[in-house]
Amino acid sequence: FYAGSALGVVLAGDLWTLFLFWEVAAVSSALLVWVRRSGRAAGAGLRYLGMQMVSGVLLLAGIVLLRHEVGAAPGWAEFRNLTGFLENGGLGFSNLAATLIFLAFGLKAAFPLLHSWLIDAYPESTPAGAVFLSAFTTKFAIYALARAFPGQSELIWIGALMTAFPIFFAVIENDLRRVLAYSMTNQLGFMVVGIGIGTELAINGAVAHAFADILFKGLLFMAMGAVLYRVGHVNGSDLGGLYKSMPITTGLCIVGAASISAFPLFSAFATKSLIMSAAVYKEYFWLWLVLLFASAGVFHHAGIKIPFFAFFHHDSGIRCKEAPRSMIVAMVLAAAASMAIGLFPLAELWFGVANPFYELLPYPVDYAVYTNTHVITQSQLLFFSALAFATLMRTGLYPPELRSVNLDADWLYRRVGLRIWDGAAAAFVALHRAGYAAAGRLATVALATAQRHLGPQGFLGRSWLTASMALWVAVLLAAYLVVFYWRLA
Repeated sequence: FYAGSALGVVLAGDLWTLFLFWEVAAVSSALLVWVRRSGRAAGAGLRYLGMQMVSGVLLLAGIVLLRHEVGAAPGWAEFRNLTGFLENGGLGFSNLAATLIFLAFGLKAAFPLLHSWLIDAYPESTPAGAVFLSAFTTKFAIYALARAFPGQSELIWIGALMTAFPIFFAVIENDLRRVLAYSMTNQLGFMVVGIGIGTELAINGAVAHAFADILFKGLLFMAMGAVLYRVGHVNGSDLGGLYKSMPITTGLCIVGAASISAFPLFSAFATKSLIMSAAVYKEYFWLWLVLLFASAGVFHHAGIKIPFFAFFHHDSGIRCKEAPRSMIVAMVLAAAASMAIGLFPLAELWFGVANPFYELLPYPVDYAVYTNTHVITQSQLLFFSALAFATLMRTGLYPPELRSVNLDADWLYRRVGLRIWDGAAAAFVALHRAGYAAAGRLATVALATAQRHLGPQGFLGRSWLTASMALWVAVLLAAYLVVFYWRLA
């Protein structure tokens, strides 16, 4: 259901179909977290599903408002008509439909402050579940953004922030699968930036990098899943020396680390450079610097930290079996595909062979990946980043791997928000009790008043003389006749 619904989102031609598969993907993907059958997974899965449902509600509200604004014109919900409407209206309260749809896509794409569900749920899923989650949920959100909001300038700022802030969390995180979750947010930022720039080169880069990320991030999640399967945990503080027991997994993990770090001959070198070059061509120099910093940070926390603390660093004394054959086969396929994406442009340069990967992109690609400038610049970046890591480790300045809990944006709604909710609930209970007491007092007064006037000794309850009743009937009849003839006159 999950993989099929993800394909349904990609193939959807209108917003109603998109919403249908959007919700099916939300419910079916939560099962991948719950199936681990632990207390932490149960809580994380519930929070994950809650955030996905919020995204669905926002999307539905945006669709309904869009229908109200554009009327019942034929094809109003088709994607090809949606893009023009959103471009003309922009974002903000003046175009609430577009803003709600934007937020729905953004929540699913792990925008800053809306990203905690990813960090919370992915590391709590099963070893295989994390691989599937990394492949679909955020990627079809990126696809939806690319179809509905290409060239939206707000995405540049949002994506730049997404590339930068996860680095600091990933460096201090002990759980290596949580490190990969932060790394995913970082990589999603590159894709969001490409969509925000909106040029053909940038959109190609966003799409290409999304595809490459499925492979190398899936490979890294598979490697850590294999460690989790054999050892029982993936805490960097308790691992090390596993290259002796799991040499094949170690080598394949290094391939994934090289791919995500954009080493020459590996996939991100041929995809991420499209986005960074697009930023340069549009003269976003500040953005290029942020992406450069983010690229160095990726090498730090994913390219070095993951394989170093899991398989090298110090000998933890753990001795286990190599990963099962099925896991190794899956990792080999992902590693081969990651290397192929990086090698295709080189084959095109040397042998004139058409690049089959670039031919799948939305627009024609006229871009040379393997230039002297690009290779030398990227190699220098990787060298000095590795040098910085080694220096920090040797001097003891690198944050140690500690058993700790790092506060993220979810603290706002899991702690502060919960306290606000509890305070509001207490205020409601107090108000309800005060209202109930006031209503009781008012009812007592009303009953006493009614008893006083309508009781046996009350004014309206005692007996009246027949003559008095006849007099009052005559007075009322006379008044009625006066009014009646006055209206006729």
